[in-house]
Amino acid sequence: MSDRDWTLRVTPTEAGVRLELDLADLDGAPVTASIALDRAEARHFARAMLAAAGDAAERTFPHPPVPDED
Repeated sequence: MSDRDWTLRVTPTEAGVRLELDLADLDGAPVTASIALDRAEARHFARAMLAAAGDAAERTFPHPPVPDED
């Protein structure tokens, strides 16, 4: 485990990848969630994660005010 409360590991497989998400404390106990993805599923998952990160970044940082168009 790292200094974070979670760790994500990715291992290549013949068909694609295996993702393992380790949570240090989920209701008082450590938990590991594993998922096997073929290459197409892995690409879709990666795109979804990038989109979620971009959306989170947009919501986190303030936007400059847009001048009124009168």
